[in-house]
Amino acid sequence: MRRAGCWLLWIVAGLVAGCQPPGIATLPAIEVYFSPHGGCTDAVVREIESARSTILVQAYSFTSAPIARALVDARKRGVRVQAILDKSALKENYTEADFLSQMGVPTRVDAEHAIAHNKVMIIDGQEVLTGSFNFTRQAETSNAENLLVIRSAALAREYTANWQFHAAHSEPYAGRQSRGESPRREEGGYNALRGGRKERSPALPW
Repeated sequence: MRRAGCWLLWIVAGLVAGCQPPGIATLPAIEVYFSPHGGCTDAVVREIESARSTILVQAYSFTSAPIARALVDARKRGVRVQAILDKSALKENYTEADFLSQMGVPTRVDAEHAIAHNKVMIIDGQEVLTGSFNFTRQAETSNAENLLVIRSAALAREYTANWQFHAAHSEPYAGRQSRGESPRREEGGYNALRGGRKERSPALPW
C-alpha cells in the first residue's frame, strides 16, 4: 500500500508539472509541510512574498500575525489581495480580520454555511496553498496539521472559480460584533507590529 501511494504521488506530481508555466517550471510541482514546528507558516509567508499580481485567501480561523503582515506587505507592493473569512471572525477575540481590513485589504465574511472551513490561498493564478493548516499560531506550534503547495495553473483555475462562487454570497467585513471592545491581536499585537503607530491605508474597491 505504501509503495502504491508513492507511485500515485509521482503520477500526480507529473501531471501537475505538465501544467506549470515556464516561470515556475524550476520549482517543485508539489511541496508538503507538517506541523507542529514543520515550517508551515514560513512556507505560507514565502509564497506570499513571491506573489506578483494576485492573492485570493479563504480562511476559517485567522490569527497569524506573520501571515497577515505578509499579505499587507504584498498589497503595499501592488499585489491585489482579497480575503474571505468564516463568520467566526465576527466574534473571535484574536483575529487578523481587523488588521487586514484596516490596512486596505478587501475582506469579506462567508456566513452562508455552517462553517466556511476552507484554508486556501491562490497565488498569481498559478499555485494553490491548501490543507488542514489554519492560518494561526496554534496550528504552527501545537496542532498536527498539513500544508500543500501545489504549482498548477489548471488547479488554480478550479480553486479560483470556487473562491469567486463564495465571494458572491459573502458580505464585507464590518468589524467584530463585540461590546465596545478594541481589537486585540495575537503575537505582539497591532501596535507591536507597527512600532506603536496605527498605520492605515484607504480601502480598495472590491
